[in-house]
Amino acid sequence: MDTSFGESSLKSQASDLHVQEVIRSAQAELHELLQRRADLMKRIGMLKHTIAGLANLFGESILSDELLTFLDRKPASRQPGFTHACRTLLMESGVPLGTRQICELLRRRFPHIVERHKDPAASVSTVLNRLVDYGEVRCSLDGNGRRVWEWVVDKRGGDGDLAGSDDLHPHLW
Repeated sequence: MDTSFGESSLKSQASDLHVQEVIRSAQAELHELLQRRADLMKRIGMLKHTIAGLANLFGESILSDELLTFLDRKPASRQPGFTHACRTLLMESGVPLGTRQICELLRRRFPHIVERHKDPAASVSTVLNRLVDYGEVRCSLDGNGRRVWEWVVDKRGGDGDLAGSDDLHPHLW
């Protein structure tokens, strides 16, 4: 009786189980790393928001050139990117913003960036959806059922965290 087919099938099943376990392990690690990245991006946003609020209260002279550049308050040697500009507008806004509002703010504050895009609204939507995936931005519906986005900031406060304080950041409207 030929048992080679049965043995081959058992080896294949064992190999499949091993591969599936490796995939499950890699998936779990990937999920953990993506969550850590989202947490880091939220924390970076909170710190930038806090620093921007302090600069608004005490003047930009308290900030180093490096911090001014990080906050887009000092012209950098290169133009800031589209994603960075969208992040900046959402971080500085005290209210959720719609795509049209973000496009208008981009046109006013970063006209050189907007002119490089054929369809700025489509580019903004793409960036915002990516930022939602990163955990940096939350999407919701406004009173008219339109999608709006807001920077995710830890509003709990505590241990000196000023980032969630509504009176520390400028309202754009």
